[in-house]
Amino acid sequence: MNTLTNADLHCHSVVSDGTLTPEALAQRARDNGVELWALTDHDELGGQGRAMAAAQAAGMRYLTGVEISVTFLGITVHIVGLGVDHTQPALLAGLQATRNGREQRARDMSDDLARVGIKGVYEGALKYVGNPELISRSHFARYLVEIGVSKDTNDVFRKYITEGKPGFVPHRWARLADAVRWITEAGGVAVIAHPGRYKLTPNEEFALFTEFKAHGGQAVEVMTGAHNASDYVKYAGYCQEFGLAASRGSDFHSPEESHTDLGKLPDLPGSVTPVWDLLQARIH
Repeated sequence: MNTLTNADLHCHSVVSDGTLTPEALAQRARDNGVELWALTDHDELGGQGRAMAAAQAAGMRYLTGVEISVTFLGITVHIVGLGVDHTQPALLAGLQATRNGREQRARDMSDDLARVGIKGVYEGALKYVGNPELISRSHFARYLVEIGVSKDTNDVFRKYITEGKPGFVPHRWARLADAVRWITEAGGVAVIAHPGRYKLTPNEEFALFTEFKAHGGQAVEVMTGAHNASDYVKYAGYCQEFGLAASRGSDFHSPEESHTDLGKLPDLPGSVTPVWDLLQARIH
């Protein structure tokens, strides 16, 4: 890595679709050698105060974070915001607007699954989420495993609740321009999350990076749990091509479900600028 920092700047708690509390995540990160950490719950900043306090108690440096769902070219893309003011009214209002519609989407997903004989999934999934505004496909997946429909959550996503499969319902999220603006106006840095996950053609991917940069986006996740070795090389190259900094984050959700643990990614290559170099003044 360009610095000695073991940074993990992408993970999720029970505040969105993770299974651990912010406090348990902080301890797990510290136990795994993380020195700079960010909690990036989906479309929600409610865990930031707890995460920051837990990080400081564990002796870690902390960056505030959030992961915003965006609709781009008809698919869902995620934009991470790092170093944001988590009390900024415009950001909070934007996230509230983004969360609106999750509950109805979830009910529609449940209705679609009922049509193939899997009933009561919405009610079952609610056991895994405290706030219906934040109900997600991950909560559905955990319930489908519980009732024996699938052996694990990865199997759920292969057979259900993804495009072309029973239970998939598209949702219109925020616009890319809005998400980047909310982040930057709240003092943060916008990051394209796990770009290797999106099913974009080369031309579509070029359009994503070009538009993202034009709106003020500054970084891309190079090292992340969804990437393989060739992705590391590819997106480090994109950093050079588009003048972006590089981020590193496991996208950890759960000890049982995530194949990459907090703090266990390879180092960033020496050819890139770490995103935390842009955020020194925002680190707690």
